[in-house]
This record gives sequence, structure tokens and C-alpha cells, in this order.
Amino acid sequence: MHQLDSLIEKQLQEGTVIPAHPLALTERRKLDERHQRALTRYYLASGAGGMAVGVHSTQFEIRDKKYDLFKPVLEMAMEEVKAAELDKPFIKVAGIVGNTQQALEEAALARDLGYDLGLLSAGGLGDWSEKDLIARAEKVAEEIPLFGFYLQPSAGGRLLSYDFWKDFAQIPNVKAIKMAPFNRYQTLDVVRAVCASGRPDEIALYTGNDDNIVADLLTDYTVLVNGQKVTKRIVGGLLGHWAVWTSQAVSLLKEVKRCLENEGEGISELLSLGVQITDANAAIFDPKNQFKGCISGIHEVLRRQGLLSGIWCLSEEEQLSPGQREEIDRIYADYPWLHDDAFVRKNLNRFLT
Repeated sequence: MHQLDSLIEKQLQEGTVIPAHPLALTERRKLDERHQRALTRYYLASGAGGMAVGVHSTQFEIRDKKYDLFKPVLEMAMEEVKAAELDKPFIKVAGIVGNTQQALEEAALARDLGYDLGLLSAGGLGDWSEKDLIARAEKVAEEIPLFGFYLQPSAGGRLLSYDFWKDFAQIPNVKAIKMAPFNRYQTLDVVRAVCASGRPDEIALYTGNDDNIVADLLTDYTVLVNGQKVTKRIVGGLLGHWAVWTSQAVSLLKEVKRCLENEGEGISELLSLGVQITDANAAIFDPKNQFKGCISGIHEVLRRQGLLSGIWCLSEEEQLSPGQREEIDRIYADYPWLHDDAFVRKNLNRFLT
């Protein structure tokens, strides 16, 4: 069983910013290597503590044989991490999907390329029983440490029970779980399950709830397990939302940690900021249209900053929704302190070199 490096595990447990890496394409919908590398350099320079590649924001279609981009995209990101010669741990997460055989192949590839963890999705397996999903996870965990992933159904995920998450958390090589159901009840199912698993101190919880980022990070979750109180925190985020304005996300997490270390000092201001971030996310992720424009929304922000040359996706059906561009205009005007355009402008030539 492949074990997680101790420094990476410490970073994971302390909590950090992990952007979900987008896919840069040319107008002909071919891989745009220059901008793909620029994105990775941007996340590294922003102070993110990791990145996730081959995930929903990278477009699951990269695995299709007609594109065959899964391995090249993972390789390219790793090359940039190595070239950066960082003096601190950087968590490399690879998305893993598909049936057991495909998931095992993707896990082995990611491990061999140097990725630390596999973000295991149940997307596309809606007809599998939860028992079968656990058996799949147990096998994949033998290849690479696991980052669990609760993905909302509207983005290709499925509903999973408290019992599923309790069983999942008991798999010895599960190291973290990303909760992205965009639902308070389902998020609480995961927290309760981890607390009851017997491994609450071994599993780091990360928010993927783009609609509730700040409140997730500020909350103490205390549940009763066999009559004893167990308290758990969500320590960081693995987010598509943090694929944009990433240096500001790093500053935000620092402020949250400072607040928690100082008995809640500044919590009211942070909660108000959290509402603004949720409003910004509504423009970028397009919930009013069932998130149809979420990837294009991320691309549009990055295009405005010069980090992408366009908003093209592998599927021509992936487009901004009607009125979404105007909503992004609005949140740019309403919350100029949320973006990091000045940081990107200062470094863009270096990112693109």
C-alpha cells in the first residue's frame, strides 16, 4: 500500500488552499500548452498549498480516447511543480473516475507521476450499490492514498448515505474528504460519519461547497459518538471557485485561521465577506441554470485576466448561460476586493513565458 509522505500529510491536516485546475484549450479545442502551464504557475505563485488535476474543473472528457489528454495534463502540471523547486510541501491531487479497472489504472498512473492523493469520484456510477462503491474504493486505496469526493448530482455526482461515508472513512488509506454536495444536510452526514468512524483525527475535511466556503471554514462541528463529544473542523478547501482569484483565497484562509486562533476575533466581518463570496460564486458557477455554465464561468474570469485565451471547452455544449457574462460584470463591479487582477497583471508575462 502506497503511503502518504509525512510532510504532505501534515500540510493536509493543517489545512490549505487547493485549486481545482482548469483545462486551457485553443479555439480549435486542442490543448493550449502555454496557457495550461501558465495556470499551474499562477497557482504556485499565489501561495496555494496544492492543486487538483484531472477533476471536474479539468473536464472529465479529457479521458475520452478522441482527446486522450488525461496523462499529458497530469504530466504537464507535475513538470511545473518540479520546476518551481518549492521549499515547502505542495499537495498534488489527481482526479480518479470510472469503474474499478479504470480507477485502478488512473490511480497507478497518478502515483507513478508523483501525485500524492487520488480524488475518487463516484460520478457515472449511479447504478452501483454503495457496497460496490466501497469495494472499489478499498482496491484503489491500495494504489494511492484517497481523497474522498462528495460531488453534487447536478455536476455528475450522486447522493450517498451516512453509512457509506462511515464505511469509506474506515478505509485505512483514506486521508481526506472533499464535501461538495452544496447541501447542509449532506455535508453534515459526512462530518458525522467521519467522527463516528474511529478515525476522526486521521482524516482531513475539505470544503467543496462553493456556496458556503467561509462558514464551512469557521464552524466547529461537535457530534455525539457513543455518548462522547467529538469535535471536527473543515480545515481547507479543494474548490473550483479557488481556481480563480487564488491569491485572494490564500489570504482568506489565513484570515480564517487567524480568527480561530484569536477566539473569533473578526468573525462577523468574515461571515459578511463569505456572503459576498457566495454572491460572486453565483455569477461564476451559474446555479440559476443548474450549474450549466460553471466551467465556462471559471474560464471567463481567467480569460479576463489573460490566464486563458478563451473560454472553450471540449464539449461545445459547455457555454456561458444567457446573462452569465453580465452577472460576472456585476460581481466584478460590486466586489473589487475579491479579485486578484493586480497580482496576475504583475506576473502574467512570467506565467506565460
